[in-house]
Amino acid sequence: MDATLNYYSSSSSGKSLSSPPSPPTTHSTSRRRGRSYNSRRRRPHLLNGNFFRRRIFGYLLLLPLLFLSAVITFVGPLSAMLFPNPLPGSIYRSHEIFQNLLTDIQSDTSSGIQLSDVWRQKMKLTEQKPCPTTSHQYLETGIPDQYLVVEANGGLNQQRSSICNAVAVAGLLNATLLIPLFNFHNVWRDSSEFADIYDEDHFIATLKEYVNVVRELPKELMENYNFSISNIPNFRVPAWASANYYLKQVYPVLKEQRIVRIAPFANRLSPNLPPHIQYLRCVANYEALRFSNSIITVAKMLVNRMTVDSSNSGGNYVSIHLRFEEDMVAFSCCVYDGGKSEQLEMDSIRQKDWGDKFKRKDYIIDPVRNRINGRCPMTPLEVGMMLRGMGFANTTPIYLASGKIYQADKNVAPLRKMFPLLHTKELLSTPDELASFKNYSSRMAALDYIVCFFSEVFVTTQGGNFPHFLMGHRKFHYGHAKTIMPDKRKLVVLLHNTTISWDEFKKEMQVMLAESDHKGVAIPNIKKITRKNSLYLNPFPECQCLKKPKLFEEEY
Repeated sequence: MDATLNYYSSSSSGKSLSSPPSPPTTHSTSRRRGRSYNSRRRRPHLLNGNFFRRRIFGYLLLLPLLFLSAVITFVGPLSAMLFPNPLPGSIYRSHEIFQNLLTDIQSDTSSGIQLSDVWRQKMKLTEQKPCPTTSHQYLETGIPDQYLVVEANGGLNQQRSSICNAVAVAGLLNATLLIPLFNFHNVWRDSSEFADIYDEDHFIATLKEYVNVVRELPKELMENYNFSISNIPNFRVPAWASANYYLKQVYPVLKEQRIVRIAPFANRLSPNLPPHIQYLRCVANYEALRFSNSIITVAKMLVNRMTVDSSNSGGNYVSIHLRFEEDMVAFSCCVYDGGKSEQLEMDSIRQKDWGDKFKRKDYIIDPVRNRINGRCPMTPLEVGMMLRGMGFANTTPIYLASGKIYQADKNVAPLRKMFPLLHTKELLSTPDELASFKNYSSRMAALDYIVCFFSEVFVTTQGGNFPHFLMGHRKFHYGHAKTIMPDKRKLVVLLHNTTISWDEFKKEMQVMLAESDHKGVAIPNIKKITRKNSLYLNPFPECQCLKKPKLFEEEY
């Protein structure tokens, strides 16, 4: 009864609890009020009965559904923000895909590529005008001897670029060139001098009619500098300086002092020069620079042994320039499958070789973006999968040109599993045969350069000066670059897809091989020479007028 009174009083507006309701005025009104009153009186009974229990049970069933809906609605987007799906190609998953496809790769017995038939297209060269004659139309005549001293820095082919540029600058300034000095670098750690790498006599004799080259500077001139080249004031030339800069800025100093020293000299000359000076680069690179006899002797031995071991393929073999050395992996700032220990090791190498360069606030380390953009060094595993996908059988002879490969035992094993006939200069020779090269990275790189030159197919995996020069050299002498240049942006996306089939992967790789063939014979329509289309990579048409040696093989 108390509950009824309380409920009723709360329903009545402005009436005392002790006041009874007003009597009804009509019958119909009384019935409506009676129903209302009776229902109100019955409601507490219902609330205490089965109806209430069923309603509560329904609510309890609904709560989990509401909770699940909230999770989907709110937690899903939050999780996506905190843990977004990786972008295609952003993570190194090649090792997972290799394991998924290994059975298919090993059981693939489809007809392999015949190495002598890899390249279907041929280069068509048009006749060119005679080579330009060198002249010093910008400079005075009858001036005393003037000397140019340069210090080439970097590895083997960066130094090669510096040498060719030095010849061009000496011709431009009408100066006598001192045999270029090689700068020791803490990464390459090679103390070799010019004569250890190149044939000095051949270099001087070939350039004689264009540029005068000497081994030593005059004593009367060196007396002014206490017979030390390091005492000669260093002229700081900006990177990629134009011919006009040398004529306006460097030549007056040379005229006054009779000698100019430029150190470092790498990348200190514009790729775009007057034709008669550009021609000097062609002569230097394709005629004057020849490797030393000591390098040629060992390289010939390696080529011969590689050819014998490739007898089943007609003496033809595939060479791979693999840039998966620990310093290259560290410098790239890419992430592979080594986890925390790999990260700590790479940080240590970066600190040792480049100091605090990678710790500067303005230096952004972005492994994801590097991989998506194709800037990460290809692993031996990735190279092997690419070549097998292109159609190279597991009986294909492979020459691996590389420095010390990062974690070689682990990383080379998959490549050897796909290509058992895998060779390196160390495997093709005895320790005694390589003893005089062992601690000299540039001499070792020169051996690789020659063996790669004679391969039927050259595979470049990372870019850089080595493949840049080698591709141009092969194109100059063979009329075809004969090079596989992977589309690394496409490759990382394919090797990110862990559900890709072997047949799908093969189709994509065969398209990539056809594209490399087309690029190998293409002569770019160059309106202005830049760093990306230099004559070291594309010798035609600038260097086409040069007379080729009777047989390049006779030189080596």
